[in-house]
Formats: sequence, structure tokens, C-alpha cells
Amino acid sequence: MHKTTGIYFDGISSTPQKIELTLDEQAVGLIFESSDIPDSTWRLAEISFEDTGDSLEIRREANKASFIQVSDADFIAGFIACLRNNGQIGWYYKLLHLGMKAYIGMAVIILGLIVGGYLLVIPWVAEKAVMLIPGSYDTSLGNTFLNQYVSENDIDTAKTDALNAFAQQLQLNNTRPLHFMVVSSGKVNAFALPNGDIIVYSGLIDLMKNYDELAGLIGHEVSHVNNRHSMKMLCRNLSGYIFISAVFSDVNGIMAVIGDNVHNLQSLSYSRQFEREADEQGTALMIQNHINPRGMTDLFSRLQTEETIVVPAFISSHPMTADRIKTIRKMIGQSSYTITSHPKLEELFQELKK
Repeated sequence: MHKTTGIYFDGISSTPQKIELTLDEQAVGLIFESSDIPDSTWRLAEISFEDTGDSLEIRREANKASFIQVSDADFIAGFIACLRNNGQIGWYYKLLHLGMKAYIGMAVIILGLIVGGYLLVIPWVAEKAVMLIPGSYDTSLGNTFLNQYVSENDIDTAKTDALNAFAQQLQLNNTRPLHFMVVSSGKVNAFALPNGDIIVYSGLIDLMKNYDELAGLIGHEVSHVNNRHSMKMLCRNLSGYIFISAVFSDVNGIMAVIGDNVHNLQSLSYSRQFEREADEQGTALMIQNHINPRGMTDLFSRLQTEETIVVPAFISSHPMTADRIKTIRKMIGQSSYTITSHPKLEELFQELKK
């Protein structure tokens, strides 16, 4: 048994009453040694309590207006232990009294879930939000970027015509009209816009040795367009805003956020997953057109060699790795294909090299 002194509030008068209180663990109840309190025995199964920090307020379910306040730490500990033994401690009280180590552990777990959700779940949801965006927005977004881009760069019209003629000789399985543009610049770069425009710098063409490499580049960039990789990466990069807009099915809100970041299209760095898709599908396009698929790996290997001198922009926005080249070579080794001569492609390639 545990005994202590408590204060009884009857819920009617404003004057509290001092009482002697006994915790009878065998009878599983509280006994009050005072004739002024009705029902001088409260069974534990009939009571509830509230821990205020410095004291414990104990109430009876039959009359919650009245309660007993106890401040004796030893009595409180015995009382809580008795309730715990009888299965009367709720999850909320247990949660509040887990201890500092448990709180730190829970904080780490919650932080991990938040970080994991932000890095994995929200970007995944944001990428899926692209399905809410009509293809017409891809066109609008690409055109907005292109109008500004053309005015700020030197476009080689003759080589642009030759590159478009080169692409027209290929079966590209494109999902939207394609247009190629050559920028007169020593920069080694190329990128695809969501509207189907593909920008290639003359510096990258000058680096190529044969039309197989150019076909590989075109197949790679067209695959980005076909899979809407630009829109998916913008959604991933702006995942927090996109997630909220997608939840509320606010397509206009999604496009407003993407539109504010239209300048990112040129420097967009695709994920490994998207680069792998573009590599594989671009290589498959070369095989479909009976062009030597090794042109893809030859181009990437040449770009890696160039990287030892200066980092090409194409590499900085399309990360080249030995593993990716190895993967493409493995895919080629597992594929059956035939290579045919393409005099027209050779002629147009030489025109581009002038």
C-alpha cells in the first residue's frame, strides 16, 4: 500500500479539502480516510487522471467535476505503476513519457521520412503530374524559350537546312514535329526543347568524324523529346510547388511555376534514368535505320576525351560516364542489326562539316 496526503475538490464549493489517501493495490482502488467524501473508495477501473507536471489530478468517471490532486512523487509513481499493471495507461501518456532517447530517435525517424519524401516521393509525384499537362504547353514553353534564344544567338541557316534534311532521312518515331537548328559557336553542346526544337552547336558538329555519330546525337535528343524529359525534369526540380498544384488539380498553377523557370531549359541536367532511356532509345533508332550504332559510343568517347581539355557544355548537362558507354556497348552486343550505306546522309554530313 502507498499512503499520501492529497487535496479533494468536490466541484461544487470553492474550498478544497485536505484528505488522507491510500492506494490499495490488492483491492485495486483508492481509499479516502475522510467521512466527508461520498464513496470513500474509488476503483482504479472507474477513474482517469491527468498529469500536470508537478502533480496528478485524479477523477472518477461517474463525476468528473470532482477530483483529487496529489503531489507526492513516490505515490504518483506507485499509482502509475499500478495502472500500467492493469493495462489502464493510454498511448498518449506513454508517448509523453518515453524519455529523451526515444524522442531523439523519433525525431530522427520523422526527419528521415521528411527528407525521403522530399527527395523520392514528391519528385516522383511531380513527374507523374506531367500527365496532367497537355502537350500544347510543351509547344508553348519551347516557343517562349526559342524566341528569346534565337534573338541572342547566331543561327547558321545553311547548316540548319542541311541538318533538317539529314534528320528527314531518318525514321525517328517522333511524337511531335521536329525542327533542328545549328548555332554558330565553338561551344560543344546540344539540347532538346519540349516543343520538338533541337539546338546543335557547330562546335559539336566539328568534333564529329562521321554521320553515324551525328545520327546517334539526333536519336539521343529526339528520345528526350518523345519522352517529355524536359517537362519531367522541370517538374522534378520544382517538385514542392508542382506537388501542391497537382494535389489540387491546378494545371494552370503548374504551368505558371514551370513558365517562371523557362530559362532552365538550356542548362537542364537530366537524371540517370532519363539519360539511360535516351541512350537506349537513341541506339535503337540507329539500329532501326541500319546505321552503325557504335556511332553513339564513338561520339560519347570523343566527348570524354575532349573533357580532359575543357568540359564541353554537352557533358555538363548530359553527364557522360564510362558506365553509360559500357551499357550502350553491351546493348549493341546483344542486338542483331544490319548496316547499310547511306550516301545521302554522307553528303549532308559533309555539307555540315564545311
